[in-house]
Amino acid sequence: MEKGKNQVKETRITDLSGLNEKQRLAVISECKRLLVLAGAGSGKTKTLLQKLIYLIEEKGINPGSILAITFTKNAANEMLDRLIISADDSEKYAEILSDNNRSPREKDTERYFFIKKHKWIDNLTLRTFHSLCYNIIRNFGVNEFDNKFKIIGDTKAKDNEFIKYAATETSFEVLHKILIKNCEKNEYLLNLKRYVLDYMIDKIHIENNKGQSITKAGKFYTTLNGTKVRSKSEQYIADWLFRHSIKFEYEPNVKFRDFNFHPDFYIPEANLYLEHISQKSYPTTKKEEQFTKANKLLVKTFEHQINDTAIFNLVLDRIVKNRLPANYNFKTALSFEEEFRSYHKEVKDFIRQTMRINDMIKVENISFKKILKDAQKDQHERVRDFYKLAIPLVEKFKTYCTNKSYLDFNDMLIKTISLFKNHKEIAEKFRFKYDYILVDEFQDVNNLQVELIKLLLRKECQLFCVGDDWQSIYGFRGSNVDYILNFGKHFKQAETIKLSMNYRSTEHIVGASNEVIKHNKFKVEKKVLANKKSSNKIHIYAGKTEVDNIDYAYNQVVKLINEGYKKEDILFLYRRSKMFSPYFERFRQTGVFVSYKTIHAAKGLEAKAVFIIGLSQGSGGFPDIWMEDRIYQVIKKSNYDLLLEEERRLFYVAITRAKDELFLITEKGNESRFLKEIPENFTFKTSIPLKSVVEEILLCKNCNNRLDSNFAFCPYCGKDQQT
Repeated sequence: MEKGKNQVKETRITDLSGLNEKQRLAVISECKRLLVLAGAGSGKTKTLLQKLIYLIEEKGINPGSILAITFTKNAANEMLDRLIISADDSEKYAEILSDNNRSPREKDTERYFFIKKHKWIDNLTLRTFHSLCYNIIRNFGVNEFDNKFKIIGDTKAKDNEFIKYAATETSFEVLHKILIKNCEKNEYLLNLKRYVLDYMIDKIHIENNKGQSITKAGKFYTTLNGTKVRSKSEQYIADWLFRHSIKFEYEPNVKFRDFNFHPDFYIPEANLYLEHISQKSYPTTKKEEQFTKANKLLVKTFEHQINDTAIFNLVLDRIVKNRLPANYNFKTALSFEEEFRSYHKEVKDFIRQTMRINDMIKVENISFKKILKDAQKDQHERVRDFYKLAIPLVEKFKTYCTNKSYLDFNDMLIKTISLFKNHKEIAEKFRFKYDYILVDEFQDVNNLQVELIKLLLRKECQLFCVGDDWQSIYGFRGSNVDYILNFGKHFKQAETIKLSMNYRSTEHIVGASNEVIKHNKFKVEKKVLANKKSSNKIHIYAGKTEVDNIDYAYNQVVKLINEGYKKEDILFLYRRSKMFSPYFERFRQTGVFVSYKTIHAAKGLEAKAVFIIGLSQGSGGFPDIWMEDRIYQVIKKSNYDLLLEEERRLFYVAITRAKDELFLITEKGNESRFLKEIPENFTFKTSIPLKSVVEEILLCKNCNNRLDSNFAFCPYCGKDQQT
C-alpha cells in the first residue's frame, strides 16, 4: 500500500517535468504574495493552470477554496478547456473543440457538461472579475442593491455571458432620454446648444478657426438661431434676443437717405436699430447722421459693458424690453427636436463623451461634486461649460439606473466592494472561502479590481498573480500599470519570479522585441531569451506608395500559401482599423482570405506569420500618440511620455504575436521611430529604390567630350562608341 502511494506521488511530481526551472519555482512557491512576471510567449497561462492543478493534486487543496480570475470570458473558457483536456482521458473534448462544424454555442454546451462531469473543475471558482461580482451581488447583495438587477451596457447585448440578464435599453439610450428631459428647461437646452455651436460646430477654441467652412468672410460665430455673426459680443446680443423670444435681423441692408449700409441689428417689434461698438468697429459718425435724417432710433452698446454680463443684461433689458409692447411674450417653450435638428451627430458625440467621463469617474472613485468643483477651476471655458452640462446628466443617470435596478460593469465591481465594506459578515464569508487567489493578466488591473482583490485577501491566503508589464496596453480603459510595476508597494512582503524563456518566437523576433522595449523607462527589467532557433530574419519593407506596400504584402502572402501556410497561420495587425481597408479590398478582389485584427484585439493570439502594417511616423501612423481631450484631464491627467511608452508596449505585443515570420511594412522616408529601435542584425530590409535626380552624362571613351546618347561615333575624334 505504501509503495502504491509513492508511485502515485511520483506520477504527480512528474507532471511538473514539462516546466522549466522558473515555472516550477512559481508553481511550488509557498509565498503568500507572489507575482509571476512573464515575458511574451513564456507560458504564463500554462504556469497558472499548472499551479492550480498542483494545488489540487499535490497539495490536496479543496477546489472550492481556489479562486482564479481573468479578464475576458474567452480567456476563462480557454483555461477551462485546457483543464478539461487535462482531465479527459477519452480525448473526446479535444475533438469537439477542433470540430469546425460545431457552432460556438454547441461548444459552450459541451463545455458545460464536461465541467459537470469533472467535479474538481466544477467546484473551482474560475471567473472573470465581472462574473465573480455578478454572482456575489445576485446571491448576497440584497442589502446593497436589488438582487434581481439587470445589466446595462454601451451596446445591446448579443452574445455574452450576461445576455439573459441584460437591460432592454443601453447606457446611450438612457442618457439620451435624460438629456431630452433636461432640455425641457429652456436654460439647459440653450446652454447645450451654445456649447454645441461654439465647440463642436464653430470650434472657437481652436486657434484661427482652422478647418472651418465660413458662409461669409469674417463671420466666425454661430448664434442660437443659426445666424453667423462677426464677434463673440454680437453672438451674445443675438443669443440674448433669442433667449427672450425677441425677433431680430442681423446686418439688414438699409438706405435711409444718402447711401446703403448695414447696422448690426434691427429689432422690428421695437422699431429699434442697435450698433455694438468695439475697437474693431468702423467709425459710425456718417451712419448716425443717416439715422438722424431719417428720424430712426439707433441705440449703441459698448465692448466694455459686455465684460460684466450681469450689467450687460441690464443694459439690454433697458434699451430693448422697454421698447416692446407691454403684453409681449418673452418666454417661449423650445423644442429639443427643433433646436438640434441639424446637430444630431454633435449631440451623439456629446453623449458619448458624457458616458466616457462617467466610466472614468467610477474607475477613479471620485465624487461628482469634486469633479464639478475641479472642472470649474480649469482655465478654459469649454471645459467648465462641458462639466456644467454633463454632471447633471450623470447624476440623473445614476438615479435612473438605481430606480430601474440597472448595473453596468463598473457598477458590479463598485457594488461588490461596497457590499464587503458595509456588510462585514458577507466579506468574511468570501475571505474565508478562498485560501488561494490566482489572477491572470495582472498588468491590466484597474483601481476597482485591485481594491476588490485586497478585500478578498486575508493574511494566510496566497495571492498568485501572473502578468507582463511589457504588455500593459489598456491605460485608455483605466488599467494602472503601477500595480504590476510596484507590486511590492501594493502587496507587502511580496516576491517576484520572472519567466524569461520565450517558447513562441524565433531568436530574431525575441531579440528585436527586447531591443524595442528597453527604450521604455517605466518597466521591470528582464531579459527574455528565445527557445526557438531560426535563420529567418525580420522582413522590413518600405514602399514608396501604399500600392507598393499592398503589392508586397499580397505577394508575400501568396508565397507563404504556396509554401503550405493555411489562412489561420497568417495574421495582419494594425494600430487603427482604417489602415487595413485597402489591403482587405485587394485580398477580397483576388480571393485571398488572411486573419486581421487591431493589435489590441490580438493580445493573447499568435500566428506563424505576422504582418504589421501602417508603421509610419506622424498622425495616423504608429506610434499614434493621442493626447486625449482636456475634458478628460480633469479626471485623470495624461502624460506624453507615458502614452508613448504604452504605444511602444503595443508594438511589443504586435511583434511577439509572430512565431516564425514577421513582416514590418512602412513608408519610404517616413519610417516609424519604432523600426529605428530594432538593430539591423535582426532584420532584412527591402524597398523600391528612388529614381536618381542626377542626369546621366555620356562621355567619349577616347577624348572625354560630352556626347548625345544616340551618337555611334564621336564627332570630335571619330572614335566608335559601340566597341
